[in-house]
Amino acid sequence: MYLVTAPWFLKIGYPSFIWKIPEKEKVIYLTFDDGPHETATPFVLDTLKKYGAKASFFCIGKNVTAYPAIYERILQEGHVTGNHTNHHLNGWKTDDATYLQDIKAAAALIHSPFFRPPYGRIKKCQWRKLKQENNLYPGQQTAIKIIMWDILSGDFDTELMPNRCLANVLYHTKPGSIIVFHDSTKAWERMSYVLPRVLEYFSREGYAFKGLPE
Repeated sequence: MYLVTAPWFLKIGYPSFIWKIPEKEKVIYLTFDDGPHETATPFVLDTLKKYGAKASFFCIGKNVTAYPAIYERILQEGHVTGNHTNHHLNGWKTDDATYLQDIKAAAALIHSPFFRPPYGRIKKCQWRKLKQENNLYPGQQTAIKIIMWDILSGDFDTELMPNRCLANVLYHTKPGSIIVFHDSTKAWERMSYVLPRVLEYFSREGYAFKGLPE
């Protein structure tokens, strides 16, 4: 079970997490979790380039190791990256020491102040310990920021029809929305259908697509 839009009680429970970017202008923040992926990520990059769009990629460390050239392409094309742990760990099901160490392992590869917990699941005690670290990679200047979302596209849901996934995004998106997609095998059927249509529709409506601001 999941909610397409982030519920108010979670935002209140975790007020220091970033759920949406305050925007008066027509700007949308597309994010992609779980890559790099050998097929999905190049498709995303090609599609974004077609529309002059920038996005943010929350990468898994082991996938960065597997596909370093694709990760480098993300950076070279001006997109933002973020840490999504090294092995896609569920914070609720992982002891604190193991969870923090996995984040650090990914940080050795992904030099970013942004972190998104897989499944959106992180214990408050883990977040407190993560804040205390505040130096996940050498030369880090910016405080660690937990990035959640305003809208879940549902592209990871294998029972969801692609057109329903598209409706999730078109119906709920507003200026400043942080939208979650996945550049993964599981999400491919829905993501590859929805992304070009989202970019086309909102470009026509005068929106810009940006990477998360540091």
